[in-house]
Parts: sequence; structure tokens; C-alpha cells
Amino acid sequence: MAEPGGGRPVTVSDVQQLVRRKDEIEAQIKACYELLEGQKGVGMHEPLVDAEGFPRADIDLYQVRTARHNIICLQNDHKALMKQVEEALHKLHAREKEKHAKDEAEALAEAMSQNQSLPQAFAKVNAVTPGSPASVSGLQVDDEIVEFGSVNVNNFQNLQNIATVVQHSEGRPLSVTVIRGGRRVHVGLTPKRWAGKGLLGCNIIPLQR
Repeated sequence: MAEPGGGRPVTVSDVQQLVRRKDEIEAQIKACYELLEGQKGVGMHEPLVDAEGFPRADIDLYQVRTARHNIICLQNDHKALMKQVEEALHKLHAREKEKHAKDEAEALAEAMSQNQSLPQAFAKVNAVTPGSPASVSGLQVDDEIVEFGSVNVNNFQNLQNIATVVQHSEGRPLSVTVIRGGRRVHVGLTPKRWAGKGLLGCNIIPLQR
């Protein structure tokens, strides 16, 4: 039997086909052994002549010889096929490994390109008080701020810029964009009075670039 797939890569289907062929050969070998068993239990090596050297009359010599010949041929086929199965499985495994490595490399390249295309942050959240407006909005410690209402990296000068936006937006939702874990995240933050200090309940520090 020719190598599965010829010049193309080995597939799972090719391996399954080889295994089916292996099962067929094993069934044929079993049938031949059963035929020998039916001939007075003659195996592969018992003599086919009687004590006087004449062909045995109690068995079908033609059937026994044919079965023995078929078993030898089938066993050789089986051995060659098992080698093919082993090689095909090895190739399949190597290809899966290669595909996995390629997928990982592509995922890494995509993550890197995403990082490169992320906007520049100008400030960072370094504390969020539980129960505060900032906490309720979903703002988290280590979030890097890209946009805070109308403030962005191009017009940010100091934290007073953010304080001014907050004071003018009391009770109104502000659109805040942050970078979190390498991804861009949008948060709706409404500055308002609460049990603690200020209108946000978080601490923001400028990023040193």
C-alpha cells in the first residue's frame, strides 16, 4: 500500500484508513488460523506427512498450505502497515505541533500589533475607594487613562485639567477610556457627592513618559 496522501500532508483520515486496513488484515490472519484449527488443529509448523513420509490423508493439504502461505504474507503486510501507521502518526503529531507553534506566534504578533496601536495614556489610577462613584463605574487600580472627558494626551498639562472636568460634570456621566491589561476599555463615570471625599473616590497620578 502506498504511503497515505502521496505528496500532500498526512491527515487524520489517512491514519484512520490505515488502521481500518490493519484491522482487516488482522481479521484475515485470524480466519486463516481458524481454518488451520479446523484441520485437526494443524498450526504453522506441524508436519504434513505421516510417519511413513506420505502426505497426510486426514487433512486438506491444499487448504493448509494455502492458509499457511496467506498467514506469512498477511503478517508481512501487517508489519509494513504498522510501520506506516507509526510514521503517519508521527507526521500528524509533528504537524499539529508545528500548527500550534504557528498559532501561538500569530496570537503573539496580533497582541503586539494591538499594543502598538493602543493610544498613549497620560495618567494612572493608583487607588479606588470601595463604594465610591469611581468604584461603581468599574474603574480599577492600575488603569491607565487615555481619555478623561475632553482631556487626552494632547491637551493634558497637569491633574488640575482632570479636576476642572470633574467639577463641571457633577451629576453628568463622563466618558473615560483606559488601557487595562493591554486592551482599551470604556467606562461611564458620573462625578457626584458620596460618603467619602471628593466627587470620584479614586486617586489619579500623572504618568512619566
